[in-house]
Amino acid sequence: MDISSFADVAEQFPVIFFDSYGVLRNHRGPIPNAIQTVEKLMERGKHVRVLTNNAARSPQAAAVRMADYGIHCISEDKIITSGATTRHFLEQKVKKGKVAYLGTAASAEYIIGAGLEAIPISAVDFERLDEIGAVAFLDDEGYDMNVDINLLINILRKCQVPVVVANTDLLYPTTANDVALATGSIARLAEYVLGRKFVKFGKPASQMFQMALDSVALEMPEVCPADILMVGDTLHTDILGGNTYGVSTALVLSGNTRPESAETEIKSSGIIPDFVCKSVGE
Repeated sequence: MDISSFADVAEQFPVIFFDSYGVLRNHRGPIPNAIQTVEKLMERGKHVRVLTNNAARSPQAAAVRMADYGIHCISEDKIITSGATTRHFLEQKVKKGKVAYLGTAASAEYIIGAGLEAIPISAVDFERLDEIGAVAFLDDEGYDMNVDINLLINILRKCQVPVVVANTDLLYPTTANDVALATGSIARLAEYVLGRKFVKFGKPASQMFQMALDSVALEMPEVCPADILMVGDTLHTDILGGNTYGVSTALVLSGNTRPESAETEIKSSGIIPDFVCKSVGE
């Protein structure tokens, strides 16, 4: 497996899409030299966007969070969240009713921003299920895994309403070496049990890539997928999504995909990045 210098790879593209966790930062803070890398790219006129499957925060809150980590060069207009694409869907497809959600109160801001009433799964009145207009899987936390998942399954058995999954990640890191089940895993379980298919946002779905491209087009009207490099640490979201959308992809080995297993994971999954780099700082 050939390892490329990220600086050499990035130089070939006028537009760089970055995943956030595992690429720019981790549980310890910024990935070494990541801040300097992004700053240099922007100084050279590169168009940078951050695409994150984290639906717990708005782009504004995500920008504040990045600033807390010392990443001040990424403003909210450069952050595309899976929650933002979910909000767009709710605005267009759900005209009335409450949206029952699984997640934190902060993540429910995407529902409220769509002009709809948000209600946590735990507060749904089973005598008034006709008030539910949609169900949303938003965040990895903010609910009781044992109680609320069962409530959600029973709600969906009785309600034929749109179900949206804002975060398709299957796992999320809790410490340097440990992970927990993420929203995407819970949604997959519910799909299997109910025999249904939900509407999914976040990488690898194409909506975030299109939203990011549209954002760049405001500054670079002639932009096309051939101009873009997607940089991520996860094969099944960042790299698969980028490959499917038709942009070039760079897998970095600073997050979910570890150096010792990367070659095996690429071969077994059939998800092949265009480039493999140690990190954005190397």
